[in-house]
Amino acid sequence: MKRRSLCFLTLALLLPLLFLPVGCKKTENYFAFVSDIRSDIFCAETDAFTVTVSCLEREHPFAVDGIVSPKSKTVEVILTEKAATGAEYEVYFLEDMPRGGDMTFQNVTGDYYFSRGVEEFPSGSLSLRIVSGDKIEELFLTSVKTQKTLTPEEALSFAVAAEKDTINSLTQDRFGGEFHVRLLRRDKNYYYVGIAHPESGTLSLLLDSETGEVLARRQSNQ
Repeated sequence: MKRRSLCFLTLALLLPLLFLPVGCKKTENYFAFVSDIRSDIFCAETDAFTVTVSCLEREHPFAVDGIVSPKSKTVEVILTEKAATGAEYEVYFLEDMPRGGDMTFQNVTGDYYFSRGVEEFPSGSLSLRIVSGDKIEELFLTSVKTQKTLTPEEALSFAVAAEKDTINSLTQDRFGGEFHVRLLRRDKNYYYVGIAHPESGTLSLLLDSETGEVLARRQSNQ
């Protein structure tokens, strides 16, 4: 009687295992494989130019090689003139103490660029001083995010769910690629999610920033 009871107990424990999906990959903390994050964007505009400040957390050295390295936080400032003047610009952050310096003109894009490392990113808004010759303007920039905007972690979760087969194909004992998650601002907010692998290239996804719906998909072998 005891032997029969033991047999029933063993069978009861084994039955659930028989119905487990075959070939499933181990669940990963995929956000640990993100090497490039743009988590916020701040914007302002004058009659002469637009200014955008981006909050970036990026590995160093940065390389799309499928290997995640330690990341550091940086804010990047892009100033775009509405009509080219050839002027020179300086930019200063006013929140803590004035920090900044000369902006670099970028010939390829035709705008001005400045970056600095930070310990923490601004939240909600920030203030900048723009200096060009004897002209000084102080700007109040607000974040493009709303209460409905997904976090980078949430955006990545939607991308991973939409690309299960791709993720599984890049996973052996562990995930073998890296992710790039960037908030974008065009006519409205979007998320770009890149799934990169050193051999198979990069799968680029454009997501709705509020619903996580994949709006566009493109595969690149580079």
